[in-house]
Amino acid sequence: MHPLTPGRKTPAANCNDCRTNPHPASSCACIPAGRWCHGFHAATLDQDRIHQWWGRHPQFGIAVSCGPAGLVVIDIDAHPAHPAQPPTRDRILPGIPIADHVDLTGLANGFHTLAVLAALRGQPSPANDATTLRVRTPSGGLHVWYRARDSRRWQSSVGSSPGRALAWQVDIRAHGSYIIAPGTTTQHGTYTPIDDTREPAALPLWLAQELERTNHLPAPNVPAPRPVPPRARQAVLAAGGGRDRIQHTLATVLAPVEACGQVAEGAGFSDTLNRAAYILGGLIAAGRLLQDEAEQALKETATAARPGQERRIEQIIRSGLAAGLKRPLHASGRRS
Repeated sequence: MHPLTPGRKTPAANCNDCRTNPHPASSCACIPAGRWCHGFHAATLDQDRIHQWWGRHPQFGIAVSCGPAGLVVIDIDAHPAHPAQPPTRDRILPGIPIADHVDLTGLANGFHTLAVLAALRGQPSPANDATTLRVRTPSGGLHVWYRARDSRRWQSSVGSSPGRALAWQVDIRAHGSYIIAPGTTTQHGTYTPIDDTREPAALPLWLAQELERTNHLPAPNVPAPRPVPPRARQAVLAAGGGRDRIQHTLATVLAPVEACGQVAEGAGFSDTLNRAAYILGGLIAAGRLLQDEAEQALKETATAARPGQERRIEQIIRSGLAAGLKRPLHASGRRS
């Protein structure tokens, strides 16, 4: 668990040094020292640390880092559609075509899209699963808590983002994100358990299959390619070779940053952007991307997700790239 800013859904603020000098959580001295910098990266079960944090700041909210806790939480939104209509039919249930003749009148939120998906699979909707912990959110949404059945690192997603998604207005909270603990109160209300079940049940097999189908598992490792001399690589790019692979790599790294644009807060934008910059720096150092192209794509994606924060975005990108450039990242995911 880790603390939230009083009355809000966002992690308690980093220390001044972490705010003014962005850096990866993995290299931060604050976390080993028992400070809560970097949000869910500082999550702990250490009772002394927990008593220290909330003993001094009882007004803090509580969040749970889903990945280390082995949780997969289905976050069902009930927000009014913006715009008034749902997204294009291919984004309502990604990977499942919805024909033009199908009447979508009344499809207004994540409860509806998840119910449609469950009905297509002949299963009850997770929103109605009384065997597991379910928590009503102040906005009228629902958090359905499950525990992973095995050690697979289920990945998070937001809504119907292009890189990884289950359904429109249905988020997945797993590795790389956190969930607000029941009983926590924000300025909008309290996260309240419903019914009597207080423990997460095992992730239903059909839902695990759907998450796998919609790219919620990491891509498999592939053998690292032999290094390509810079001049040869420039020649290949100039001739148009390898563009599809490069664009796919960029899209994969940028997808979490883009997904942050679909929620106003609680997405860990700074950490997400820093990680993307760090990864791109490693790919650039390994000769797999051109720096100008990758940096420009990251800036555009981040600015679209958080307009008006250009200065902060540039600081985070500059810091993340600098750290990543020192450690080349090969196709296997192995750093030099």
